[in-house]
Amino acid sequence: MSREISVENAYNKGHTTFMGLELLVGPGALVPRPETELLGTTALDALDQLRIAEPRIVDMCCGAGNLACAIAHYAPAARIWASDLTDGCVEVSRRNVAFHGLAGRIAVHQGDLFEAFSGLELAGTIDMIVCNPPYISEKRLEGDRSHLIDLEPREAFVAGPYGLSIHMRVVKDAQQYLRPGGILLFEVGLGQDRQVMGLLDRSKSYEDVSVVANELGQGRVVFAYMKSRSGPSAPEA
Repeated sequence: MSREISVENAYNKGHTTFMGLELLVGPGALVPRPETELLGTTALDALDQLRIAEPRIVDMCCGAGNLACAIAHYAPAARIWASDLTDGCVEVSRRNVAFHGLAGRIAVHQGDLFEAFSGLELAGTIDMIVCNPPYISEKRLEGDRSHLIDLEPREAFVAGPYGLSIHMRVVKDAQQYLRPGGILLFEVGLGQDRQVMGLLDRSKSYEDVSVVANELGQGRVVFAYMKSRSGPSAPEA
């Protein structure tokens, strides 16, 4: 109930706070959640470790543009390409980019996942992909989680029969865009951390697959690094 009230209040006010930033909200996009701040802070920590002068980042399933704006704010050299499928998300994201004066560093595109970047020649150039995808199963959204779509768009939540359909597609398609050593980070639903880690492991294209837990010890962020595209490592002499 508290989450519903928070969402309703955010829509009524027209804004919310995410990672210390004021974000505009609208009924066509999911209201940014406090739990997603863990994905944002994990991404910023990873950028510090990558030590890239001008990191190139993709925010996939950008929603209201909260992650793109927060990362650009706290990593002022970053260049970000954000993408979402629906008119509502793209419109709210672009409003937030303009609101924070970030149009020179964040470009918001519309399309079905990476299809939004067709023709931009981003393949093999991206240092980081952050993704907060829909991750609720169709069955749960019709059952115990049906209240979520009372106020917010169904597309922001539903992700196939197991809640992992978008994770599966991004794990596969991100390989074309990440450079070797680039990092892919996901937010995951409660109890999905091991399943998403398994997706990354089975792809054979990622390494150092890890999970980050929240303050309650629940795994909510999964990340991994892109392996070299040169094939299997040569045996040591």
